[in-house]
Amino acid sequence: MYTLERVETFEQEIKKSRFLGVAGPIASEAAAKDFIAAHSDLAANHNCWAWRIGQSYRFNDDGEPSGTAGKPILQALDGQSLDNVAVVVTRWFGGILLGSGGLVRAYGGTAASCLRAAAKVPIVAAIEASITCGFGDLALVQARLAARPSVNIMAETFGADGAELAVTLPEADVQDIVRMVTDITSGRAVIKLPD
Repeated sequence: MYTLERVETFEQEIKKSRFLGVAGPIASEAAAKDFIAAHSDLAANHNCWAWRIGQSYRFNDDGEPSGTAGKPILQALDGQSLDNVAVVVTRWFGGILLGSGGLVRAYGGTAASCLRAAAKVPIVAAIEASITCGFGDLALVQARLAARPSVNIMAETFGADGAELAVTLPEADVQDIVRMVTDITSGRAVIKLPD
C-alpha cells in the first residue's frame, strides 16, 4: 500500500466543463474533512470527493446523479492501491450534459490522472516504543535512530539522569533497532515495546 508524499492537482476540460482534481495525504477522518473543506470551491457547481483510511472510507456525489462521481473517485484510489488519501474533484459546468457514463469517466478519469501524477511513498507499519538512556549515551542513540529510515523520534523527556525518547519504529525492523540500541549503550538503555 502507498500514500501520497504531498498534495497533487490535475485539471482537464471535457465538453466545456472544467474538472479540477486535488489529492493529498491524510491521517484521520478529521483531516479528510479539513482537506475536503480546504480544496472545495464554493463557486463551482460540484465538489465531489472520496477518501480512504484503512477499512474506513467515504464518498460524496455533491448533487451529481447517484454513483456517478464519488464512487468512481474512490475506485481510482483503490485501483492504485492508495491509503490515507483524500481526493476532491471540482466541476464547473460548461453547459453540455455528459450523461451518467460520461460523468463516471470524467470524475473517475480526473481522479485517476491526478493520482497517477502524484509522488507516492510506501506505507510502513510502525509501532510506538520508548527508549530511556543516560546523557552519556543520548547523542549517539539519537544519531543512530535518525540515520534509520522510517524511525521517528516523536518526543524527548529529560530527567536528572538522562532522557526518555518516545519513538515510532518500523515493525519489520524492531528487533534490529533494539539490538543496535542495546549494543551502542552496552545494555544501559531501557527499551519498552508495546505488549
